[in-house]
Amino acid sequence: MTALSLPTVKTHAPRHLHWLVRLHRPALLVWAALVLMTSAALLWLYGPATDAAATAWRQWNACHTESCAYDQPAILRYKSLYLYATIAVTSVPFVVAAWSGAALVGRELESGTARLAWTQGLTPVRWLTGRLALPAVLVAAGTGLLVGLHRLAWTAGEGRVDTAEAWFDRTTLHANGPTTVAFALAGLAAGALAGLLWQRTLPALMTGAGLTLVVRTIADQAMPHLWPTATHTTDLRNADLLGNVLYVDQGLVTAGGRHIADPGCGSSTWPDCRAMYEKLDAVGFFHTYHPASHYWPLQLTTTALTLVLALLLTAGAYLALRRITGPKAAAV
Repeated sequence: MTALSLPTVKTHAPRHLHWLVRLHRPALLVWAALVLMTSAALLWLYGPATDAAATAWRQWNACHTESCAYDQPAILRYKSLYLYATIAVTSVPFVVAAWSGAALVGRELESGTARLAWTQGLTPVRWLTGRLALPAVLVAAGTGLLVGLHRLAWTAGEGRVDTAEAWFDRTTLHANGPTTVAFALAGLAAGALAGLLWQRTLPALMTGAGLTLVVRTIADQAMPHLWPTATHTTDLRNADLLGNVLYVDQGLVTAGGRHIADPGCGSSTWPDCRAMYEKLDAVGFFHTYHPASHYWPLQLTTTALTLVLALLLTAGAYLALRRITGPKAAAV
């Protein structure tokens, strides 16, 4: 009896994988189309759009009269295309979360397809693992490609297009690095957890996207504090704001070395401001920040944090599965 059952065990996983691909073929096609179209837009942004905008800015910067001609439409096209492409890349984690919660898990539980599969020799653990493993590979590969192309396009405009976004702009910061890939994987896990908790399509869709937003918010708030900062101080006559840096904190330095909030008065050359600073015992301004050289340390530490959150969401999904199926979920 055991010998006869062995072929079924050996061929079960490939059959399930083939069935899973067929079941979600429309979603795979949409995902491929999304990646291809966004990639095409980013490649056009990297080449013709950036070159045209850079030429237009050179024309504008060379102007010394109001009647100089320059290609303003090229500048506007670059700005619009960059905005839409960046939104597309940073929206991927939320799209993945919505699909994972609604279609990948929630719909199958709501329709009873999942429970039917569990009665056909497919254990709940293998069912959930199958729904996470292959999509995780496809999501990571597709999102990684988009992130790489976005960074390529952004780099092409840096220093050439006057309106190019700074490296520390929040959407650009994530669209240019691996944090977005980590967000997408967290979105996949969040959707699966939401689908198992609700076992309904629409609530799982909204909850999965909401959990992904929570992960993104945690990462945004934590990022500036995951790597040691630099501090720059000036006297009270000039705040001396720094350029091309990610600010973490700003304020006043007292004679005793304490950092306190800046009341926003301005330079001490103004008598009222000078009197205020004397009352506060302030002797200068401080600026705590991350320079551009901190880009990759910030990216990598935030990516690690996000992946930890993704693992916690994945563990939560398996715990939710066990709550639904009981002891059957423990079987591999």
